[in-house]
Amino acid sequence: MSRATIQAIAERARRTVETLAGEYPSRHGSNPKVLTGAASFIEQEFVSLGYQVQSQWYESDGGQVRNIIVEKKGEDPEKACIIVGAHYDTVVGTPGADDNATGIAGLIELSRLLKEHRNKRTIRFVAFPHEEPPYFYTQRMGSRQYARKLRESGERIFAMLTLEMLGYAGEGFKQLYPAPLLRILGRYPKDGNYIALVSNLRSTRVLSMVRKAMRQRGSVGVESLSAPGFIPPLFLSDHSSFWKYGFPALMITDTAFLRNPHYHSSTDTPDTLNYEFLANVVDAVYAAVIALD
Repeated sequence: MSRATIQAIAERARRTVETLAGEYPSRHGSNPKVLTGAASFIEQEFVSLGYQVQSQWYESDGGQVRNIIVEKKGEDPEKACIIVGAHYDTVVGTPGADDNATGIAGLIELSRLLKEHRNKRTIRFVAFPHEEPPYFYTQRMGSRQYARKLRESGERIFAMLTLEMLGYAGEGFKQLYPAPLLRILGRYPKDGNYIALVSNLRSTRVLSMVRKAMRQRGSVGVESLSAPGFIPPLFLSDHSSFWKYGFPALMITDTAFLRNPHYHSSTDTPDTLNYEFLANVVDAVYAAVIALD
C-alpha cells in the first residue's frame, strides 16, 4: 500500500477517534444517550461507505442497546464466513481513545478497503456494546448476544478477528508481559513497537494464517501467542465470546495495559496515539482478511 494511502487512512482514523473520544466520552451503559449517540455515529460512517446496516437490539439495564452489523456477501454461499469486530463502549469516565475508538476506526477503515474486493466468503463487520465492566463475561455483552445467535442459527464461522486497542506503540515504549520470563522464553521484543495476535489453542490454525499474511505484508511488526483460553489476560475482549460458543477467534491488540499507561484512565486521549502505526495495522489486517478469504 502506498505511503499516501497509509497517510490517508491515518488521518481518517484520527478523525474517527477524535469524534468518539471528544463527542462521545464515557460511552457506557450507565450513559445510554452517549452510548446511543456513538452507535448512530458508527452507523452513519458505514452508510457513507455505501453499506446497509443491520442492528441486533437487546435489552440491558431497562433499555435497548445494539450490535451494529454490516455484511458484505461472498460469491460462494457454501463457504464459512469471516467476522471482524470491535467494541464501541468505554469504561465510565474515560474518553476511550485507544480503548476502543482505535478498534472502531480500524473496523471502519477495513470495511472501506474491502468495499471493492470480490470476496468468496461473506465478510461481516460488527461493532459491539457492553464489552467493559460490569458487562464483561456476562450475557449482556454485545458479542455474547451475537455469538450465541450465530450458534443457535447454525451459522458456520471460518474466523473471527477482534480489534482491541490498536494505536499505542512506538520505539522505546515500555512493554510488559503477563508472565515472568515470557519475553525471554518467547523471544519477544523489549519495546512496544508491534501488534500482537492472541488466540486459544482451538484457534491456532487461524492465528497462523493471519500471522503469516500480516508478516508478509511487512507494514508492521507482528508477534503472537496461542495458549489455553482461560489464562488471563488472553480472554479479555470480545473474542472470548466466540470461544465460548466454539468458534475460532483471535484478538489483534497493542497489548492494552501491558503497554498503554492510560488504560482505563481519563488520560486515554487521542493525542497519546500513533496513527501511522494504526494505519499500518489496518493495512496488515486487510492482507490477513484477503488471505482468509
